[in-house]
Amino acid sequence: MPADPREAEHAIVVDGAHKRYGEKKALDGLDLAVRRGTVHGLLGPNGAGKTTTVRVLSTLLRHDEGEVRVAGYDVRRQAADVRRRIGLLGQHAALDEDLSGRQNLEMFGRLHHLGARGAGRRADELLERFGLVDTGRKPVRQYSGGMRRRLDLAASLITDPEVLFLDEPTTGLDPRGRGEVWDSVRSLVGAGTTVLLTTQYLEEADRLADRVSVVDRGRVVADGTPGELKTRVGRDRIDVVVRDAARLDEAVKLLPFVPGETEVDRDRRRVSAPVDDRMASLARTVRALEEAGIEAEDIALRRPTLDEVFLHLTGEREEVAA
Repeated sequence: MPADPREAEHAIVVDGAHKRYGEKKALDGLDLAVRRGTVHGLLGPNGAGKTTTVRVLSTLLRHDEGEVRVAGYDVRRQAADVRRRIGLLGQHAALDEDLSGRQNLEMFGRLHHLGARGAGRRADELLERFGLVDTGRKPVRQYSGGMRRRLDLAASLITDPEVLFLDEPTTGLDPRGRGEVWDSVRSLVGAGTTVLLTTQYLEEADRLADRVSVVDRGRVVADGTPGELKTRVGRDRIDVVVRDAARLDEAVKLLPFVPGETEVDRDRRRVSAPVDDRMASLARTVRALEEAGIEAEDIALRRPTLDEVFLHLTGEREEVAA
């Protein structure tokens, strides 16, 4: 039986974690629970405590106070047990560029005591899993950015970990490279791996994360699904772009928008406002424009973005960090 009943459902449980560097509080009572077999995003401005959290969870750093358990084990008292069950992909690739992809994976396998035959077998499995078979014998220096990151991700899975920590996994990659890494992460979670993802790409968290925790000043200030966090910031919005700028003010008066919250962008001929019932409001908007003979160039329903959530929760701090 797990020491904490939450561990039946959660691969990571953190209660009141503290970490200080002199007078500075890197973690200030951080609480976190990550469900098994999911991607959990950890967002926050620079210096908020994201990387410190990952370092504590992966046994690279000892916290001062609080309870921290990963895969059912205490990271301080049972660090060796934790390390046997986790993988870590840091911000910078840990590959030898003169070796081939297969040689890199074999090297990591040998370091994990798989033996020569076991390391070779595992290398072949991972090259196939990540679509790198054709490039497995090329030196890593000839790989594209996305291929290197996928190989780095494969190396972090040598021991088939229960929990994988991804710390800014797609920093510096172009959209194609990010897409390749995202596909690989989805495949891992589909096979049962639990992933904790720290990222500064809000789109990345929105695309991948089942749940998101926003960290600021060493503690979690908001937690929920991406959809739940978006609804905390505000209602859905309708954006209307009229074809004739001269009819913009007329459109504003006609449309069923919430009074006092309408935004008008005259340069773009656009009016935008929050709505309470997205589909009914969309239907009323289209009908009102047609009856008035106002031609719309574009009509869009949208929800608040994670960018807006992030700035709403940590905006003042983010400006300082920037």
